[in-house]
Amino acid sequence: MRVFRLFYCVILVLILAGCATPVGVNKVGLEEAYREINANALNGDELSSDTKVVLRRFDLLERYEKDPAATIALLNEKVSKDNRRDLRFALAELSFHYGEKLNKLTSQGDGSSNGSNGRAADYFLMSAVYAYHYLLGAAGEESSNPYDRRFRVACDFYNRALGKGLATGQAGQLEFRDETRDLPIGSLKISLNKVSLPWPLEDFVSFVPADDYAVRGLTIRNRTSGLGAPLVALHKKTPELPNGPALPVTIFLRLTGDISDLASGTAQASLEFHFGFEETEVLVNGRTVPLETDSTTPLAYKLNESFVWELGFSKFFSALKHAKEQELILIQPYQPGRIPVVFVHGTASSPVWWAEMWNTLNSDPVLRKHCEFWFFMYNSSVMLASSADAFRNALTKKVSELDPGGQDPGLRQMVIIGHSQGGLLTKMSVIKPGDRLWHSLSDLSLEELKADPPVKEQLRKFFFIEPLPFVTRAVYIATPFRGSFLAKNWVRNLVRRFVSLPKDILTGNLRIFGDLMGQLKLPRELRGKVPTSVDSMSPDNPVLKTLAELPVVPGVKSHSIIAVKGEGDPTNGNDGVVEYKSAHQDGVESEFIVRTSHSCQGNPLTIEEVRRILLEHIASQPGAEEH
Repeated sequence: MRVFRLFYCVILVLILAGCATPVGVNKVGLEEAYREINANALNGDELSSDTKVVLRRFDLLERYEKDPAATIALLNEKVSKDNRRDLRFALAELSFHYGEKLNKLTSQGDGSSNGSNGRAADYFLMSAVYAYHYLLGAAGEESSNPYDRRFRVACDFYNRALGKGLATGQAGQLEFRDETRDLPIGSLKISLNKVSLPWPLEDFVSFVPADDYAVRGLTIRNRTSGLGAPLVALHKKTPELPNGPALPVTIFLRLTGDISDLASGTAQASLEFHFGFEETEVLVNGRTVPLETDSTTPLAYKLNESFVWELGFSKFFSALKHAKEQELILIQPYQPGRIPVVFVHGTASSPVWWAEMWNTLNSDPVLRKHCEFWFFMYNSSVMLASSADAFRNALTKKVSELDPGGQDPGLRQMVIIGHSQGGLLTKMSVIKPGDRLWHSLSDLSLEELKADPPVKEQLRKFFFIEPLPFVTRAVYIATPFRGSFLAKNWVRNLVRRFVSLPKDILTGNLRIFGDLMGQLKLPRELRGKVPTSVDSMSPDNPVLKTLAELPVVPGVKSHSIIAVKGEGDPTNGNDGVVEYKSAHQDGVESEFIVRTSHSCQGNPLTIEEVRRILLEHIASQPGAEEH
C-alpha cells in the first residue's frame, strides 16, 4: 500500500511539473510585449527593468518597497563613489517614482505628505538632477549612448521632473525665484537666468506645464525634441501684446559640479528661460543640446475660450462697441530682421480660423526663423472701402511704431495673406488706382462733387489709395474679386435687416452716401441705404469690377489660391460661395487650385502652397544664400 501511495505521489508531482515551469515564456501580442519592455515610472507604477537591475545588485528591491526614501539615500551614497551611469539613471527613476507616490498619498487625503507643495516636489527636483548627470555628466566625461533606451527615458524624466520639481506654489503652481532648496539628500542653490527671455519675468501672470495638456482641434502638435520643460507662459496685456497672449517658454536647469556636491551643500544650478519661438538649443560642456519646445499647446490654450470663436459672428452682426474695433494682433514680440506675415480673415470670421495654418507653418524651422505672424481683426460687415482703409492705417501705424527710422529690411518685405473678403483688403493694399476706383462710382471729379469738405476727404481716403510701400507679396485665398454669386439682392436685404452698425459708422456712411445718391453710379437697390460688406461683394458692385482689373504695383508679387468643389473643369466650378471666374486674377506669379469648399484656410494643400510661397519669398531676399 505504501509503495502504491509513493507511486501515485510521484506521478502527481510529475503531472503538476508538466503544467508549468518556474521560468519560461508566454506568447503575447506585440503591444503587450512592447509595454513590458518599455515599462517605467513615466507610463505606469512599474519600475523599469534597468532600475530593478541596480536595486537587485545591491539587494535593495524589498527595501525600496518598504522604505523608498532610505533606499534612495543609500544609493546616493554609493553613486558618489561608484560613478557608473546606470546608478544615476536608477536614482532619477526612483526619485520620480517616489515623488509620484507622495503625490498620490496627498490626493487621497493622507496627511503624511505635503504633496506637490512639499517633499514630492523635492524628489521630482532630485530626479531632474540625477537625469541631468546621467545625460550630460561633467565636462570631459564620455557622452551617454543615444541608442540606449535609458537615454530617451532619462530625457523625459528630466523634462517632466523639472516642471514638477518647481511646482511649489499654492495648488501646485510653478514658482521661480533665486533660492537654496533643501532636498532629502542635501541642498541645491538655484539662480535664475532670464537673459534669453524677451520680457521681464514679472510681465507674466503665470506658467503652466505644456505636458499637462492634451491638444484637440489641431491636426499636429508642434514639438521639438530635446531637454527642458516646455511651458505655457501667460503674458499680461501690454500695448505691444494687447491680448495677453499665451507664449511658448522652455525652462532648462543647468547644473555645475557632480552629484557629490548635493550632500556637501555646494551644488549650484542656473534655471534658464528660453523663448520657444527663438531658441532651439543650448551649449552644455561643449555639447550642443537641443531644447524641448511646444508651440501648439499655448495656441490651443488661448483658443480654449469659446468667446474667441464667436467673435467673428458677433463683430459681423453686433452693434456693441467691439463691433467697430479694428485690431492688429501680434502673438509674439517684434524682432528686427524678421518678415511679418499678416493674415486677414474673411466675412463673419476672425483670426482663430487661421489657427490650423499658423500652427502648421510655425512647425517649419525656416519659417519659424525668418518670419513672424500677425493677424488683422475687423468688423467684416462694414463697407469694404472702410475696412480696407482701417487695415492700411493699422499696418502703417504699426510699422512706424516698430521701426520709425526705417532701418529694418525685414519689416519692409511684408507678406499679406487674405481669405475671401480679406483677399480684397489685401489687394487694396498693393494697388495704385489713381482715379479709376472713384470713377467707377461717379463721372464727376472729386472737386466737382457737391459735398462738404469732410465728406470729400473721407471719399479720398476710401478711393484714392496708395499702395503700402512695405508690402512686397500678396496671397489671395478664395477671394471674390468679381463678387460672390451668393450676394444676391435678397441675401443683401436679409443681411441689412440683421446687421446693426455702430452709430458713428452708420451716421458717417449715411452722410457720405445718403446725401450723394444723385451724383453716384450705384445700383438701384442700394440707393438711400448704407452699404454693407455683402453689398460690396455683389457682382453688380462697380467698384469691385474695377478692383478686379487693377494690377498690383511694380515690386509686388501676387499669388492666387482658388477653391473649387468637386471634379471636372475648375474654370467652370465654384467653392460654394465664389466662382473660379470671380477668384481668377491675371498677372499673378502662381495660381493653385485646391479641391475643397470656400473655408479652405485649414486644408493641408492650401497650407502647403502658402508654405511654398513663403519659402520662395525668403529665398528671394538679399543675402538669402547666407541663411
